[in-house]
Amino acid sequence: MQNILVTGANGFIGSNLVKRLLSEGKTVRSLVRKTSDLSFLDALNTEIVYGDVNDIKSLETAMKGVELVFHIAGLAADWGPYEIFDKVNFQGTKHVAQTASQTGVKKMVYISTVAFHGFGKINMTEESPVAKNLIPYAETKYKAEKWLWDFQKQTDMKITAVRPGNVYGVNDRTFMLKYLEAMQTGKFMEVNKGRSKTCPVFIDNLIDIITLVSRESKAEGQAFIATDGLDIDWHTFNGKLADALGIKLPKASVPYGVAYPVAKIYYGIHKTLGIKSEPFLTPYRINNGGKDYHFSIRKLQQFFDYQPQTGLDEAVEKTIAWYKKVKN
Repeated sequence: MQNILVTGANGFIGSNLVKRLLSEGKTVRSLVRKTSDLSFLDALNTEIVYGDVNDIKSLETAMKGVELVFHIAGLAADWGPYEIFDKVNFQGTKHVAQTASQTGVKKMVYISTVAFHGFGKINMTEESPVAKNLIPYAETKYKAEKWLWDFQKQTDMKITAVRPGNVYGVNDRTFMLKYLEAMQTGKFMEVNKGRSKTCPVFIDNLIDIITLVSRESKAEGQAFIATDGLDIDWHTFNGKLADALGIKLPKASVPYGVAYPVAKIYYGIHKTLGIKSEPFLTPYRINNGGKDYHFSIRKLQQFFDYQPQTGLDEAVEKTIAWYKKVKN
């Protein structure tokens, strides 16, 4: 039986992946930090290994006897010092890959991001250019993926990268929990009336893609954009969420030309003064909501005849059911 390691197993994507792998009868080892909240893993029969992506000895212990590594651990945020992102997302990925190669791991699936392709276009692909002036998160994720493709030339270990769009669903405390709270409390507004295209990917569909590429030799040495393949704008997506919540979608909207400069000023003040609390507004959030941010999944379709198994209505229903359970 194939032994599997999942880094960042306690998080949103990681916990859903561990649950899926266990349901398929796999043996799964979960790498987490000692300070991690393990509530998402409490009911799962996974071996917990404490360590850190920058602690080589802990990685060597975690990878003993492992054949497949899903590297999900990373720092995902749209604010904070570059050095912290670089340490986790770039240096950490290097350590994971190098240790995996040295310990005999046969394949590594790296969870990357579409964010380094930037905003303002639709139907972007894996070959679309890297944007300029990236936030530290996107820049360090791109830096890590680029390094991995160079590293693959030096190792027998096979590498595949998955670049998710805007992930949402069960256990999503990073984005959806706060987003739905804002919608319910009226502290919510769209940018440009939500007319910009967006790139949602429901967590179950993302896990389908991640496990799919881990099984297929055709995926080795390849990167795949992972979204639900929808031609959808924010207003339509928000309307689905509001309907499932049983509320009217707030009508408040702010023009992009007003919101973006304000967000830059707000973010700049936080950065200059060294304020550690999360900024209410960031340029990334305004760009995400106010500019087209849309991707093609044609490569997934061409390689594997892929089609998302969970449709938008069902995905929203499952997400809201989880949200209500968490809030009650």
